[in-house]
Amino acid sequence: MENRSYVGDETWNADTLPVGGLAGNQPHHHHNHHHKHHTTVDLKAPQSTTASDEKPPLREKWGRNIEFLLSCVALSVGFGNVWRFPYTAFKNGGGAFVIPYLIVLFIIGRPIYYLEMVLGQFSNRGCVKVYDLAPAMRGIGVGQTVAIFTVITYYASVLAVTLRYLVASFNPELPWAKCDPTWPDCVDSSRLGSIALGPNVTQPKTSADLYFRKTVMHAADSLDDGLGYPDWRLALCLVASWICIVGILIKGIKSSGKVSYFLAIFPYIIIAVLLVRSLTLEGAWTGIKYFFEPQWDKLLTIEVWYEAVTQCFFSLTICFGGLIVYSSFNDFSNNIYRHALIITSLDTVTSLVAGCVVFGVIGHLAHVTGQSDISKVVQSGPALTFITYPDTIAKFDFLPQFFSVLFFFMLFLLGIGTLIGIVTSVITAIHDQRPDIARWKIVISVGLAGFCIGLVYITPGGLIILELLDYYGATLVTITLAVFELLTFAWIYGVNRVCKDIEFMLGIKTGLFWRVCWGIVTPITVLFILLVSLVQYKPQNVPLGYNGESIFCLLFSLGWCLYAFAVLQLPCWAVYAILQKQGLVWWDRCKAVLRPMADWGPEDPTKRSEYGTFIEEYKQQSVTNRTGNLVEKVRRKLFK
Repeated sequence: MENRSYVGDETWNADTLPVGGLAGNQPHHHHNHHHKHHTTVDLKAPQSTTASDEKPPLREKWGRNIEFLLSCVALSVGFGNVWRFPYTAFKNGGGAFVIPYLIVLFIIGRPIYYLEMVLGQFSNRGCVKVYDLAPAMRGIGVGQTVAIFTVITYYASVLAVTLRYLVASFNPELPWAKCDPTWPDCVDSSRLGSIALGPNVTQPKTSADLYFRKTVMHAADSLDDGLGYPDWRLALCLVASWICIVGILIKGIKSSGKVSYFLAIFPYIIIAVLLVRSLTLEGAWTGIKYFFEPQWDKLLTIEVWYEAVTQCFFSLTICFGGLIVYSSFNDFSNNIYRHALIITSLDTVTSLVAGCVVFGVIGHLAHVTGQSDISKVVQSGPALTFITYPDTIAKFDFLPQFFSVLFFFMLFLLGIGTLIGIVTSVITAIHDQRPDIARWKIVISVGLAGFCIGLVYITPGGLIILELLDYYGATLVTITLAVFELLTFAWIYGVNRVCKDIEFMLGIKTGLFWRVCWGIVTPITVLFILLVSLVQYKPQNVPLGYNGESIFCLLFSLGWCLYAFAVLQLPCWAVYAILQKQGLVWWDRCKAVLRPMADWGPEDPTKRSEYGTFIEEYKQQSVTNRTGNLVEKVRRKLFK
C-alpha cells in the first residue's frame, strides 16, 4: 500500500481530514499534479481551513537538550534495572542471559527506541495524536495510555513502600533487624550464621521477611474477608509520593526538565557508593560470579528469549508512549540519533552494574548465613528489594542505617524519575485531545485518580492484585499493541516515509540496518514472542489461600477484562474513524483513514509547508517506477 497522502493520486486522497472532520470532497482541495507549489499551498496553507485560527499555540519545549537526555535516562532507568533485571538474568541462565538480552536490545530495543523518538520529535504529538499518520490506528495510543495508567497506579504504590522503608531507615536500630515478640518462627535478620534444624522443625522466617509482610503490608493469608483496608502509614507515603509527582509536573515540561538533573545523576552517585561497598563485602564475589556464570543450555529455550524481550520493553520503557511524549517537546532539529544510542547503551550498563550490587549483597548474605546454595537466597520482584536487601543490610557491622538510607533513597529517586515520564505521557494524551482544559487541572486529576486506585495495592490483599494487573494490564497489553505499533509505523505509514521524515528533519540518510529492523526483523520477532506467550499461556501463580474458586475466577476475569479493554480500543477507534469519514464510498473511507491527516508534519506552519513540497518531490520522483508487483512494492516500502 503506497502512502500518497500528499500527492493527489486520487481525488479523495488529498482530503484526509481529522477524525470527526467534514466531508473530504471540497472543490478547493483538488490538485494539479504538475504544479507542486499550488498543491502544497492547498494542503498546508493555514488560510485554507476555517479551524486554523482555533489551533493551540506551539508546544512547549525543553529548556536544553541535556534536559531531554537526562529525562529519558530517568524515565528508562528505574525499578526494573535494580530488581527485575538481576533476578531475570539469574533465573534465565545468568551470564548466558546477557547474550540474548544484548541481541534483543540490538534488534528490538534500540530500533523501537529510535523510531519512537523520531516520530515524536518530527510530529510534536503525544502517544495518541502521533497516530494522525493513520487515524484508524489511534486506538493503539489509547490502549497504551490505558496500560501506562495501570502501571502508574501500582508503580506509585511500590514507591510508597520504598518511602516507608526510607523513613524507617532513620531509626536508631533498623526496625526489621529484630523479631517482634508476636511473630512465631522468627529469626533476627541481624543474626549471623546459619541455623541447624531438626527433621520436623518448621523453617523459620527472617525478621526482614515478616516485617515486610506483617508490619508494612499486613499481608492476608486469604481473601475470604476481602482485600481489607490500606495501612495508614503507607497511605501517607502514597500521598507524599503523589505530592512530589504533581509538584514537579504542575508547571509543565520545563520544571520537570530542571528536576531531571537531580533525578538522573544523583542515583548514579548512590549506585557507585553501593557498588564499592558491595564489592568489599565478604562473599560478594561469589554472588557476582553466580550472577554471571553462564548456563548455556537455557539459550535454547524460548522462555529465555521471551524474558529478554519483556525485560527490554520494561527496561527501556518502549511502546508505552512516554518516549514519544518526551520527544515531542524537542526542538525539530535535535540530534536524537545520538541520544538514542547513548540512552540505550547507558540503560544496559546500569542493569549490569545494578546486578553486581544486588548479587554482591546476596553473596554476602549467603556467606554470613552459611548458605552454600545462593539460589535459595534469591527472591524475585519486590521480595528482592524489600526482604533480601534489608535482611542483608541488617547484618552490616558498619553503619547499616546509612547504607539502608542510601539504597532506599536511590530507589525512591529512580521511581520518581520513571513516574514523571509515564505520568507525563497520560497528561499529554489528555491535553492533546482537550487543549481547552488547563494543564494543571489535568495533572491534579490524574494524581487524584492514581492515588485513589493506588490504595487498592496497599491493602492486605493488594500484592496479588498488583501481580495480576502487572501481567495482564501491562506486560501482555504492551507486547500486543507493540505489534500493531510497528505494523503502523513500518508498513501503513511506511519505512520509506519514516526515512524521508528523518532526512527532512535531521538531514541524514537512514542506513540499511534501521530499515531492515523496522520493516522486517523487529516486527516479526515481537509478533513471534506474542504468539508464543499466548500459545504457552499459563495462569499466574496465586498464593495458597487465594485459591478459592470464586475468588480465583474473579481475579483472572479482572485481568482479562483489563487486557480486552485496552486492546479493543484499536478496532473501536478504527470503526469510529471510518464512520466519521463522510462523502466517500465505504472502501475509500477505509483507505483514507490509513493515510496521514491533512495537517500531519512539523507543527511549525512554514516547515510543514516545506515538508509538503519535499514529500511531493519525492513522490513525483518515484511515481514513474511504480508497478503492481508485490516484491517491488515491498522493496519500495523499505528501501526507496
